[in-house]
Amino acid sequence: MKEESNVMVIAQRMLSGASPSSSTPHSPAAQPPLATPSPYSFSVASTRLRSRPSLYTYDITLRSLALLFSFISALSLAVPSPTRTKRGISRLRDNPQLMYCFTVSILAFIYSAFQLFKRVCDIAYGGVLISDRTSDYLSFILDQLAGYLLVSSSSVTIQVIQQMDGHTTLWKAAIIAVCMSFIAFVVLAISALLSGYKLCKRIIW
Repeated sequence: MKEESNVMVIAQRMLSGASPSSSTPHSPAAQPPLATPSPYSFSVASTRLRSRPSLYTYDITLRSLALLFSFISALSLAVPSPTRTKRGISRLRDNPQLMYCFTVSILAFIYSAFQLFKRVCDIAYGGVLISDRTSDYLSFILDQLAGYLLVSSSSVTIQVIQQMDGHTTLWKAAIIAVCMSFIAFVVLAISALLSGYKLCKRIIW
């Protein structure tokens, strides 16, 4: 009995003298804390991305400008002013060059209104009206066609202006129509470049 009590005392001393670090060699307290990323870096990056306007913003702006200038071009020839007589209106209808400029301005206005409506639908509903691939092909082709019609109508109207009597109501309306048609042509040319960029990006990348 005495020997058994001695053995138990020795065992208790050995257990009490054992180091707790030896039983848990990999303590979580010994590991260094993980570095958490700073939220400031994410906020700066997101702020920079949001500050850059997207392609949709540029596209909607260009379509709105083309819509405005083509509308002014058509309105200057269509709406009679208080000083315009019936003879002036009949001369407008009888002049094929001015009627060509008026028709092209109306077509450019309808086309720009359709493109603007589609861009708004794409942002709101995610391309339900026409698929993105088809829209890129159509925009690239129709932008060039509308720009060609606008620049051709402007060149034809300039020849008519040179043959008309100056300082008349129809002469002033034709000058306004030519200026607005040319500006609409420049806007549609930039839109065609943007459509070509999006089309190349879709095909190549």
